Amino acid sequence: MPGIDQIKQPIAAEIDAFEIKFKESMQSNAPLLNRITHYIVKRKGKQMRPMFVFFAAKLCGGIVESTHRGAALVELLHTATLVHDDVVDNAYERRGFFSINALWKNKIAVLVGDYLLSKGLLLSVNNNEFHLLKIVSEAVQQMSEGELLQVEKVRRMDISEELYFNVIRQKTASLIASCCACGAASAGASAEDVEKMRLFGELVGIAFQIKDDTFDFGTDDVGKPLGIDIKEKKVTLPLIYALNKVEKAERKNMINLVKNHNDDPKKIQQIIDFVNANEGVHYANKKMEEYQTRAFEILASFQDGDAKTGLEQLVKYTTERKK
Repeated sequence: MPGIDQIKQPIAAEIDAFEIKFKESMQSNAPLLNRITHYIVKRKGKQMRPMFVFFAAKLCGGIVESTHRGAALVELLHTATLVHDDVVDNAYERRGFFSINALWKNKIAVLVGDYLLSKGLLLSVNNNEFHLLKIVSEAVQQMSEGELLQVEKVRRMDISEELYFNVIRQKTASLIASCCACGAASAGASAEDVEKMRLFGELVGIAFQIKDDTFDFGTDDVGKPLGIDIKEKKVTLPLIYALNKVEKAERKNMINLVKNHNDDPKKIQQIIDFVNANEGVHYANKKMEEYQTRAFEILASFQDGDAKTGLEQLVKYTTERKK
């Protein structure tokens, strides 16, 4: 399995140029804002979202100036939601870095999120990129709805597989779907191809989230149970499948452990063992492969080339990663 830098190769020059433009798009007259946005850029991850945008554009006609704006728009709006999420969750760390609210407190973090949001809106409006703004704004709406749906239903442990897929389709998959749709739209693709790429991204996003959910029930490098989602009372696919497989009494007992004993390492291990004994992870992996296959079927209808190969490798990377 090639690493992310290897996969990025066909669009590496475009991604490098994008990073410079993205930094410029965050500039402000307020020194405090510049300090914070510099910090945000410094802690950026693997650049998976821009990669989806650029590969989709390359596949659908070619990378143009509009593609760079599409990638920046996705990143600005996504970063705004992350900054706000950290405030909502009282999270003091993200990817090993301190969160904005940990360093500068909630008030400033919320204002920074608002600023990034406005930067994204202006970038689109000033360049007449209304079709891109529509795609990304719809994703942000879905992400907010998915988050609220999860809070409302999942905290009550009122969960079915159908609800789980609705939540992750909105919360996680809508963002990758918007990356792929933006890339295609920026390259001037037909409405049909834009929709194909949007659906491709949605399927990849769902597979990505299922993969994420299985990590909770494995062991990390030192053999220590993970159980992070259990601690946060998140109901994931492996757990849903296991709960739906057993008798009512056992289900009730397990839900009680997740709800009321999620900070006890022994009880967390009990939940992990329960899920594994009932083949929850095995089932989730099977589902993930189904979504991956459907994503590949959509790609098959596009022309061969390094953009198509790059997207295929990105899909495999999201489902075969170890963390």
